[in-house]
Amino acid sequence: MTPNEQRNREPKGLVFNIQKFSLHDGPGIRTIVFLKGCPLACIWCSNPEGQSASQELTLSADRCMGVEDCDRCVVVCLEKAIGRDENGALQIDRVSCDGCGDCAYVCPPKALEVSGQWVGVDEVIRIVEEDDAFYARSGGGLTLSGGEPLAQGVFVRSLLTAARSRGIDTAIETSGLCNWKTLLDVAPLADRIFFDLKCIDPQKHERLTGVSNRKILENFRRLRAEFPENDVVVRTPVIPGFNDSEAEIGAIAGFVHEAGGASAYELLPYHGLAEPKYAKLGKRYGLGQLETPSDQRMIALQRTATMFSPAHSA
Repeated sequence: MTPNEQRNREPKGLVFNIQKFSLHDGPGIRTIVFLKGCPLACIWCSNPEGQSASQELTLSADRCMGVEDCDRCVVVCLEKAIGRDENGALQIDRVSCDGCGDCAYVCPPKALEVSGQWVGVDEVIRIVEEDDAFYARSGGGLTLSGGEPLAQGVFVRSLLTAARSRGIDTAIETSGLCNWKTLLDVAPLADRIFFDLKCIDPQKHERLTGVSNRKILENFRRLRAEFPENDVVVRTPVIPGFNDSEAEIGAIAGFVHEAGGASAYELLPYHGLAEPKYAKLGKRYGLGQLETPSDQRMIALQRTATMFSPAHSA
């Protein structure tokens, strides 16, 4: 088999960002690979470009040169999905748009861009390996995020296998909503798993994420039973008015303890920094204006969370 044939046969993943020098998603300095596609639709989602499992067109309206100076995108679009409103501002008919990317290709100021590129395992590994020296000094490595990375299970398994064969530390961030077989296959390849648990009440979970948490809780139980020694870190995004009470956090912590525990339980304060991303996708941000929980509030909630931590239990 020729090298080109090998590249054509290797699994490919739909990636919307590769972020270097991250310090927040695993130990040391890390490269975060963000994969598209997620079965949840959390109204606070900080990466809305990761929700769709397809390539998407984004528009940064402030970069657009205007119809007087440039109309290349309108001319090149065969689907007639790009036009101007009554004020001359660019608008996209997202029902008609097929995501071909021709308009983005001819856009000089990059006001139009395609979110999501199909890449092979070798290509990602080459990018990750550029920072080997930083990983060695800091204990860092590769973290897969999203979206929901386990929605692209074949690609993720191949990518983690390639990373581990090169001695690169590996981590996954997951919502837990995936096929159990996928999680079973991937868990041994990850040095740590960041597992999101947003709330325990199934009705509330479905109301604010679009899905039930039954499968998520089941997968967590099975993960801890099957791999009790694995490094599993539970994370909860703290959303004001949703799960920012001691009762909510205590219920999650109690479930984790009953299901076999975790290496740590981290609370992540809500932030509204993602709102501009929604505008670029032509979507409305569902939460409006919410304040970030105060440091004092987060300390109080973390105190509840650590009641069930390994150190406290010991």
